[in-house]
Order: sequence, then C-alpha cells, then structure tokens
Amino acid sequence: MNRILATAAKGATPCHRFSPAALRSNKSFLQSRRHFAERVSFPGATGGSVFTEKMTFLSDYPTIPTYRVLDLDGKVIVPDQDPKLDKDECLKIYRTMISLNQMDMIMYEAQRQGRISFYMTNYGEEGTHLGTAAALTNDDVIFGQYREAGALIYRGFSIQQCMHQCYSNEKDLGKGRQMPVHYGSKELNIQTISSPLGTQIPQAAGAAYALKREGKDACVVCFFGEGAASEGDFHAALNIAATTEAPVVFFCRNNGYAISTPAREQYRGDGIASRGHGYGMHTIRVDGNDILAVYNVVKEARRIAIEEHKPVLIEALTYRVGHHSTSDDSSAYRPKKEVSDWMKQDAPINRFRKYIQDQQWWSDEQELALKKQVRAEVLECFAEAEKLKKPAVSNLFTDVYDELPWNLVEQKEKLEALMKKYPSHYDASSHAKE
Repeated sequence: MNRILATAAKGATPCHRFSPAALRSNKSFLQSRRHFAERVSFPGATGGSVFTEKMTFLSDYPTIPTYRVLDLDGKVIVPDQDPKLDKDECLKIYRTMISLNQMDMIMYEAQRQGRISFYMTNYGEEGTHLGTAAALTNDDVIFGQYREAGALIYRGFSIQQCMHQCYSNEKDLGKGRQMPVHYGSKELNIQTISSPLGTQIPQAAGAAYALKREGKDACVVCFFGEGAASEGDFHAALNIAATTEAPVVFFCRNNGYAISTPAREQYRGDGIASRGHGYGMHTIRVDGNDILAVYNVVKEARRIAIEEHKPVLIEALTYRVGHHSTSDDSSAYRPKKEVSDWMKQDAPINRFRKYIQDQQWWSDEQELALKKQVRAEVLECFAEAEKLKKPAVSNLFTDVYDELPWNLVEQKEKLEALMKKYPSHYDASSHAKE
C-alpha cells in the first residue's frame, strides 16, 4: 500500500491498478485503519480500551450504590420492588429467624458454662442468609463460611441436628470430627463448613463448573466475609469462575469488622463489590439487613449465573451484633454503645417483623407465643443432644478410604489392644459402640 502511494506521489503514470478510484479507495482504507488504531488491539486488552495522548492515573471511581427495598420501618419504598412473597413464605422466613435467635441464645450460654467447646452466633446477620435461602432451590449448592445456620434451618436442617453437631455426639452427621457450628448436609446440598478462611471460595468455583458441565439447572452460592476477601483464595476463585463462566454466586457478608479488624484497616477502595469489575463480573451491593432486597438480588443473580453462564459477586452490607465467636471480645475493637445502637435502629429481624405486621400477618400475641414455643423446643433438643454418647472410637479410621489400607488396619488393631490392656487410661465408656 505504501508503494502505491509513493508511486502516485512521484507523478508516475498509473496503470489500471493505480487509477484515481483505486487511490480514493486506498485513502479510505487508510482512514479506516487510522480509526481502527484508536482502539487498543494488543491480545491482553480484552475490555475495549482506546488509545489516549493524555496521561492520567485513575484514582476516583463512581461509588457503587446499595440496593434496598424496605426502609428502617419495614415499609416498601418503591412498590414495584416488593417481591410479593406470600404469607406462608414470609412466616417461614420469620419463624426461622426466631428459631435461630433462640438457639443462639441458649448455645452461647451453654458454651460459657463449659458444656460445649465453641459457638458462633448469627445476631444481626440473619437477613443475609434467610433472604438468600428463600431465593434458591434445593438443587442449588451452598458453600458456607460459618455464620449461615439460617440457610440450613430454612432448608430443613433441624434444631436437633444442629444440637447433635455442636455436641459432637453419636448422632452428629460429621461423626464428631468438626468443631461446633461446622454444619453440613449432603441431603440438603450444603457443603460442610471448614474453619480456615476462604478455602470454600475456589471450591465453590470448581463445583459450579462441574454443574455447568453436567448441564444442571442449578448454581452454587458461596458465602464468605469481607475478611476472607483479603485471602488469595478469593482472587483465585473469582478469576477461575470468570474465565470458565461458571454458574456461581459469590456472596460477601461485609459486617465491617471481619474477625476483629475494622474495614478501614483491612482495605482501601469501594468495599468488596468494586473488585468484581476487575474480574469482568456482574456485581451488586445490597442492604444485607433487608431480607426482601437480598431475596431480589439473589434471585436475579441465580438467573444470570444459570441462564447467561456468568458468575456474580454480591456484597451485602450488614452488622455483626454478637462477638465474632465465643473466643472473641468485640469490646476490644468497637464501643458497646455502637452495638446497642445498631440493635435498636436496624436489626433485620425487627425490620422484617414490621413488614409482616403491616401485611396484617403477625401480632404481638403471636410473637410471644412463638418465642415461648421455640425456646421450649430448643431446650428439649439441647437436653436430648447432651445426654447422648460420643461417636464410636472406630470413626477415627473411617470415611477417608473406601477400604482401610494396611497401615490404618495396623494402627486400629494397636489402638484396640492398648485400650483393652489399659482400660483406666483409655476409658471409652463415654463413646458409642461400633
């Protein structure tokens, strides 16, 4: 092309290939190339970048808004945003919140009395997991962190099963191998909780890719806190999910304090939601204390994940009212007045109660009756779990291999021989028989 123009510029007699029409065509082509060159064509430029001659370091970005449906008084702000859940659904959500609340109160005190080793309450964050659970189907797989017990109970995991797990007794589905509150249920598609922060996030990305390959009409929802979002696993998981277009919804519960570190000391930038853009994800921020807003967001995120084959990042802003766990004293990093103010002003359970009362579905009399009934049920389950024996000692060796390898068979025989020889040192009377 350059040869063509050079020849024309020297005044050479053009042949039919160098006619005025051809030159006009070449000029047009050059202009189109010049226009095309304004867009960056390097193979790594996947976002449609264009060239600029102005050197600018970006530091300010539009702040992501926080979606809500209900105000603090439980009133729907924009009528067409009300998901119009029916009475039975709303009362199921509310009763689950009350049950969870009562269980938390009793089990927290049980730990303080030394009856169980550890516990974590859900106070203040109930809206995040109840709104989510209601928007999913039972085919959707849940990867929790450790403060999503409401999602389990909503799906049918009983208070009694929670008690068995916390006591690590012979009816514990995990056979006593986990710390308390590390629930899980294969039947309900809820993966067992793991203590190390963030490990469930890349696992969720992989599980979602498996669902996609199997052609399942289901997604994975992965819960984690903003503290876990500082782990490398978070970034690896989002990148895996984005590039494989896995049907996974990453749900960050941002309560502002992680385990004991205020958000201002954890990260800069616009929270966790702003990171979604960097991975090319659909992203939204929601009021985590507004159950209806969480429901709407998760329902749409599920649709995007399954129908459009795109992962979604949700950041739910909420407030942890209780201590991080029974090993924590939150007064060391936040004033007690701040906690009491949040309980009075914006507890998700209170906001949703106002909503169902406005629908004429709930009364003060029903509230008192339900709390009395649920407390009695929780105490009954508590007593039942406490009197059961620990799992059989043989469970130390099972559920890893399909058939025990020779070395574990040998170890098992040696343990049995020691227990038989020194019964006073290896008392197994508190354990169930095989």
